[in-house]
Amino acid sequence: MGMAALIDLKLSRHVQFADKAGGCALIALISQVVPDLAFGASELITSTLLVVVCSFSWHLLLDRIARNNAFRRRVVVYGAGHRAASLMQIPARRDQRGLAIIGFIPSVGDQTDDGTLEAFDAMALAAIGERRIELQTTLHQYCKANRISEIVVAMDDSRWGIPFNAFLECRMGGIEVTDLNTFLERETGKVRVDLAHPSWTIFAGGFTHNTLQARLERAFDIVASLVLLALSWPVMLVTILAIKLEEGFSAPVLYRQVRVGEHGQPFELMKFRSMRTDAEKDGKPQWATANDNRVTRVGRIIRKLRIDELPQILNVLSGQMSLVGPRPERPEFVSQLDRAIPFYAERHTIKPGVTGWAQLCYPYGADERDAAEKLQYDLFYLKNRNLLFYLAILLQTVEVVLCGKGAR
Repeated sequence: MGMAALIDLKLSRHVQFADKAGGCALIALISQVVPDLAFGASELITSTLLVVVCSFSWHLLLDRIARNNAFRRRVVVYGAGHRAASLMQIPARRDQRGLAIIGFIPSVGDQTDDGTLEAFDAMALAAIGERRIELQTTLHQYCKANRISEIVVAMDDSRWGIPFNAFLECRMGGIEVTDLNTFLERETGKVRVDLAHPSWTIFAGGFTHNTLQARLERAFDIVASLVLLALSWPVMLVTILAIKLEEGFSAPVLYRQVRVGEHGQPFELMKFRSMRTDAEKDGKPQWATANDNRVTRVGRIIRKLRIDELPQILNVLSGQMSLVGPRPERPEFVSQLDRAIPFYAERHTIKPGVTGWAQLCYPYGADERDAAEKLQYDLFYLKNRNLLFYLAILLQTVEVVLCGKGAR
């Protein structure tokens, strides 16, 4: 599954709804503007029902086909050690029903359980042991006989010698050969920092700056922010009144907090205040947690509906943030995380965002482990950043906001 396919999966539900609703709205508009082209109410209702039923049936048929093993992409893994064990952690997502890992071919230098592994890794290696493939023929002959379409190279130690001739024969025979990092990135939508070497970030595709794209995103940021400001000012006014009524008219409405922006430059992020004024009375930064007792009654509501984020529109208009990008963190946390997590500084090479790929794919982060997990999604966005991906994230964010997912 390539980048375009991944984005298409995120857009599909929205596009399917939008094309039907938009088509019906357009027909209704035309019938009002040009009465001679008007449809009767019964014809319009009948045609709409037919479109919905036929579209649903078609997608149901495609879903059935995708579930059929005959249409699955058959993958074999070259390697049966620690790196190969990471493939056992791929979640069984809807978009991966077309993938079938047939087995694991052991390679020289595979590292197996040495008694120091965590329980999950030990279980993964045990599961690999049950699916080992001992080749009786050449690698190419095995792949052809078993209809293998892709080989994932997951050797623990390539110093023992990569079988270049065998892989080249497979590639020349129409079988794709993919390294583990690229495969996991494609299938999980994140970059595994624990498996990536520094040189990989340099020589792999992506991680580039496109001036035209940056200007288009900035133009879209400005236009979209102005539209959001025009649409949301009544909600913002009600929020201000609610905060004042709960805590008194002398209580501050906005909460300003220093965050780390593009190229590590600090800026003041603005939000509607959702916590008590003494939330950090001891002066020590604290992660927000689920059911945080520092949150006010109004704050709990505006957090759930994401209304507390609306003042960040002003940060976007000023150029300190973008609508889409890594979530900006506090300098105190950044210095700590930068020391503990590889590649963490890379997320500051672009503007931080109000929303982003990590915010959509992973729940609210509340500790160092969560920050490391979210970084992998941020790196995926950095590597595959383009305007289509940017728009796909914005569309899915609308769904998240309407459904109230992931808020604390």
